[in-house]
Amino acid sequence: MAEWTFLTNHSHVLVCLAADPELRMREIAELVGITERATQRIIAELVEGGYLVKERDGRRNRYTVNGDASLRHRVEGDHTLGELLAAVAQSRRDRPADS
Repeated sequence: MAEWTFLTNHSHVLVCLAADPELRMREIAELVGITERATQRIIAELVEGGYLVKERDGRRNRYTVNGDASLRHRVEGDHTLGELLAAVAQSRRDRPADS
């Protein structure tokens, strides 16, 4: 049976950066389970789409998530990225520490 998840790699990257805006590409790739190249492409698409703002801070990048941006699909388009991230963050806070 194929392994799949409800959220896309794009949303996984956003969840990671919402939790830690200074993560490096390598760290994001490792957390999400994708290549650094795929991570670079996803971040570029999210910046282009207005979901992330990328700022250079010395040799590192810092990312700001645009929580006011609407979700892209017509089924959930009346919700914002901030609402999605808040729901995911709340479920992580509610999870027992040993899971």
